[in-house]
Amino acid sequence: MKQRAITAFFFAAIMIGGIYWNMRSFQLLFTIIAGVMLWEFFGLVFSSKGKSNLGDKVFGLLLGITPVIFLGSQIISISFWWCGIDLPEDPVAEHLQNTIENAGVMFVFLGLIIMPILLIKLFQQGSSIETAVGHYFLGLFYIGLPIILLFSIAMPGAIYSPNRVFALLWLIWTNDVFAYLVGSQFGKTKLFERISPKKTWEGTIGGGICTLVMAWGLSHWIDDYNQAQWLALGIIVALLATPGDLIESMLKRSAGVKDSGTLMPGHGGLLDRFDSFIFVLPFAWLAVILLGG
Repeated sequence: MKQRAITAFFFAAIMIGGIYWNMRSFQLLFTIIAGVMLWEFFGLVFSSKGKSNLGDKVFGLLLGITPVIFLGSQIISISFWWCGIDLPEDPVAEHLQNTIENAGVMFVFLGLIIMPILLIKLFQQGSSIETAVGHYFLGLFYIGLPIILLFSIAMPGAIYSPNRVFALLWLIWTNDVFAYLVGSQFGKTKLFERISPKKTWEGTIGGGICTLVMAWGLSHWIDDYNQAQWLALGIIVALLATPGDLIESMLKRSAGVKDSGTLMPGHGGLLDRFDSFIFVLPFAWLAVILLGG
């Protein structure tokens, strides 16, 4: 318990410091988080047969982190252009050209990664190319894409808004904590026993209700989202945070492990901490864009 508390303290300090220091510290923090989650993810999917292939993990990490590095800021421009927002001192046409150029470089880089993968698989007996490449691209869309969209959420009107990031994380943590507390006290009906025996409908519903209440409360304190966005985010987190956690639990069960990693003593890996967050992010991004940018 003491170890969990110490880990939680340092984790919270790093998260708050990285998010609120400045835009660059935020981008660096979540690029590192994305990299660690990708490493843990590929450790899960490539260890389903009892062993973990270092080469597969390295290739997967490079494939997944490349879009985060190359498009992490560029996709923000597309969002602004879609909403009719011009970036200061950077015309839309020029920015779109930069986006296309960076996307081109990214896809060339991805191609340079994929080709060696195919060559290596050629010499590996009993290795399935289709399965390996499928795992690589699953990691790209499961982890890389959500982090890219987080960069977009954090930059309304080309101005970095740390409150947007922190508020979304706070909703996720609210759902997790109260789902656990309510489930521990009143949980009787199993939610998905095959994947996560401890989760209950009572806990899930209780966590969802508390998340909606928290979203309502935060809407009176943080004005970085409008009322419609707060309502949508509360509903999205209440409905999708638990499925996001279950999906990662399914991956761990398939790999035969309890935690995705050991980076956080007493808490597991970063993927264990951010599983709900990355699953919610694409839906949150869409809601934020459609309801006011």
